[in-house]
Amino acid sequence: EVQLVETGGGLVQAGGSLKLSCAASGSMFAINAMGWFRQAPGKEREGVSCASIGENIIYYSDSVKGRFTVSADKAKNILYLQMNNLKPEDTAVYYCAVGNGLVVTPTHVGLNDLKQWGRGALVTVSS
Repeated sequence: EVQLVETGGGLVQAGGSLKLSCAASGSMFAINAMGWFRQAPGKEREGVSCASIGENIIYYSDSVKGRFTVSADKAKNILYLQMNNLKPEDTAVYYCAVGNGLVVTPTHVGLNDLKQWGRGALVTVSS
C-alpha cells in the first residue's frame, strides 16, 4: 500500500508563493498518475492538477492555470506543487493523491481509480 505525506503548507499574503511537497512511499503497483486536490471550507474537494507519471502529461484546473506548476522528483517519488501569485480564494486544505489514469473534462481534473489520499496540508492566503 502506498503512503502519501504532504508538507509545505502555511500562511502567506496574497501575491505570495508556497511550494507543497508530497512524498510517496510503499508500493506504487498499478499507480500511474498523481494529483493535487484542495478543499476550501464549506466547499467540495476539487482537482487542482493531475499528472500522468512517465508521460509528462499534466493538466491544471482553470482556477490555477498560469499560477501553479507541478513537478516531480521521480527518483525520490516526490510530487511538488509550486503556487505563485496566491489569492485568498486559494485558501484550502491541499491533498495529494495517486491513482490509475486521469479523468479530465472541460471543468474537472481528477484521477481514475483513486487509490490513496494524503492527510492534507493547510494553505491560508491572507488579503
